[in-house]
Amino acid sequence: MTRDTWTLSSWRDKPILQQPEYPQQSELHAVESQLKGFPPLVFVDEVQALKKQLARVAEGEAFLLQGGDCAESFAEFNAVNIQDTCKVILQMAVILTFAGSCPVIKVGRLAGQFAKPRSAATEIIDGVELPSYRGDMVNDIAFNEFARTPEPQRLIQAYNQSAATLNLLRAFTKGGLADLHQVHQWNLAFVKDSPLGEKYQHLADRIGEALAFMEACGVSIQDTPTIRETTIYTSHEALLLNYEEALTRQDDITGDWYDCSAHLVWVGERTRQLDKAHIEFARGIKNPIGVKAGPTIDSDELLRLIDVLNPLNEPGRLIIIVRMGSDLIAKKLPSLIRSIQREGRAVVWSSDPMHSNTVTTSHGIKTRSFDSILAEVRNFFEIHDAEGTYAGGIHCEMTGQNVTECIGGPQAITEKELTEKYFTRCDPRLNANQALELAFLISEFLKKARVKKKPQEI
Repeated sequence: MTRDTWTLSSWRDKPILQQPEYPQQSELHAVESQLKGFPPLVFVDEVQALKKQLARVAEGEAFLLQGGDCAESFAEFNAVNIQDTCKVILQMAVILTFAGSCPVIKVGRLAGQFAKPRSAATEIIDGVELPSYRGDMVNDIAFNEFARTPEPQRLIQAYNQSAATLNLLRAFTKGGLADLHQVHQWNLAFVKDSPLGEKYQHLADRIGEALAFMEACGVSIQDTPTIRETTIYTSHEALLLNYEEALTRQDDITGDWYDCSAHLVWVGERTRQLDKAHIEFARGIKNPIGVKAGPTIDSDELLRLIDVLNPLNEPGRLIIIVRMGSDLIAKKLPSLIRSIQREGRAVVWSSDPMHSNTVTTSHGIKTRSFDSILAEVRNFFEIHDAEGTYAGGIHCEMTGQNVTECIGGPQAITEKELTEKYFTRCDPRLNANQALELAFLISEFLKKARVKKKPQEI
């Protein structure tokens, strides 16, 4: 497999997994043609800027915060939900930036996360078998034949909603929502209301003192855009390759191809096979690429994936998103790290503590234990510390809504309380309080890494 053989549509010659079966192929082709004529959702210079920032993460000089919805919804699309998710990302970033004394690269699972892989192509309810729900980009969650039939026009709707979401993100992050003083006030409210508030009050006080010190030195909001503005990049799983191909554009200057549906795309655990379509598509685009690495992957397979996806060993090109599960990560991750280090490969290591910690309650509700999520994150950082490598990121499914989908956390949500505000279209998400609690935990590890690094830098 050489890069010279890659074309924009060469993935179509490979076996492909996790794809819907559209009954009207002619309509699907017409929609693909429409999308090819639409403006890009993101721009090449933005993608290049993200790659440069991720290179700093690979070198241990920044941290990647990636989070957002499990699966975006057409029905729940509104400015308030987008703002709330944006708000939580900004709150987490302030905590992590202060503790780690390093830039935090903010990437949302937003403006394109509409399609989901499924463990089975169909599901059976009360003896009726229908296609599985694959996200609003494909079909509807309602359980009837009409709703579950894949509909090509949904690709257009996903594009339009993504464009609107990006407009809102840019307005929020450049129009005052990202003002550090305002974000800090939100964090003070969390500290006040959290059962663990006293533990974190010290950090909140220090952030307040730092902001007051900057103001006393004449660093004002009006004169310093970095205090009131930021950038949140977008990302999603590159699952529906006909959509991704239709939004891929060639750069006039370099001749390189960029998937302009998002700044960053990733290949999931179920579709990362070397001989299949998703890796074939991903290897040819110049975006930063994420690869989910679950407990079944071994060092040889991971190295082959790196060879294919990052043959030039470019820092910032490849993110290894580790999703082992709290009970397996200590057994599986160290050997992967050692192999990558031994071969001198430049990657960003990020933790996805969500996907391998999913359980089903006795009432048939999918949930995740917040304790298990924290345990996997803690193990991830401690393993990297022991190996002398840099734990560079976190990847979470979360929302700004006050949902009850993951048990435990600051609110001590129980199994009985799950149904009170269980709104997810697919997998359970952290709510705002749980996400901020996770950020405070990570901040402790970032602070420790900063302290260990200082003597080497002097």
